[in-house]
Amino acid sequence: MLFLLRFDARTVREPIISLTAIKTGALINILKADVGARKGEVIVEVPDEKSVEVLEMLKKMGVEIHEITKSIARNERCIHCGACLSICPTEVFYINVEKKIDIRAEKCIHCGACIKVCPTMALYFPI
Repeated sequence: MLFLLRFDARTVREPIISLTAIKTGALINILKADVGARKGEVIVEVPDEKSVEVLEMLKKMGVEIHEITKSIARNERCIHCGACLSICPTEVFYINVEKKIDIRAEKCIHCGACIKVCPTMALYFPI
């Protein structure tokens, strides 16, 4: 299961993910992290069988949690330039029979590389 974790000024300074992994025995895979001195956002993958235990611990430590159930999406600004296709590490994007870029959402690991290279800012993660 994928989760977006938000840390505030207090929680961002604590080794919360490490403590949670040690105490629960869960292998928590960090897919993306944007952490600063006053706040942070981290996308993690947690094994399904450990998710309840991990989430309870994170909540107790003051972390804001959002389950990610939707994958990468795009809006009408997409010009099908292919920048996303060339940067994606898991081949989410492909050229369909109409010679347009299409999405295999199930392959997305939420790394955000495609969002950074999109010249029209058409790609986003719906939450």
